[in-house]
Amino acid sequence: MEEATKRITDGLFRAIRAEGDGQHFYMMAAGSVADPKGKEVFEMLAREELEHQNFLKAQYKSFAEAGRPDASVKLGQKADLSGESPIFSSGLRARVHEAHFEMSALSIGIQLEMNAMKFYREQSEAASDPAVRAFYAELVEWESGHYHALLRQQENLKEDYWSAADFSPY
Repeated sequence: MEEATKRITDGLFRAIRAEGDGQHFYMMAAGSVADPKGKEVFEMLAREELEHQNFLKAQYKSFAEAGRPDASVKLGQKADLSGESPIFSSGLRARVHEAHFEMSALSIGIQLEMNAMKFYREQSEAASDPAVRAFYAELVEWESGHYHALLRQQENLKEDYWSAADFSPY
């Protein structure tokens, strides 16, 4: 296997593992939150991470066998994670004082998505193949949507959570 192809397959292998970790984390989060909307959104995030993993596996196989990306493999539609409260229902605010797992899940998800964006951006910039640059750039955009939704939700709840937990410095 030539050096450029080896570098690409190594990157794809790391990305496949990371998407698997994300998928398992989001499934664990879905099984642990009481908020119905949170459960639904975490399950959707897990499905998207699995879809990313399957896309990356197909690209890995294509590079391993043919030394090039498979243009026929596409990512699906992104979920709509817009709005002020994209992850949890408004009912979570009423019990925010006990939402420790939910706030931790947001923090961990934010970190996972930030790491993914950074890695995909690096892979895109390092790639000489335009198709590889393009599919990594698309993954950056996708993970950025997850990141911003999780961050927006965290910001939406942070002050109430801190106040309820007496974290406030005043």
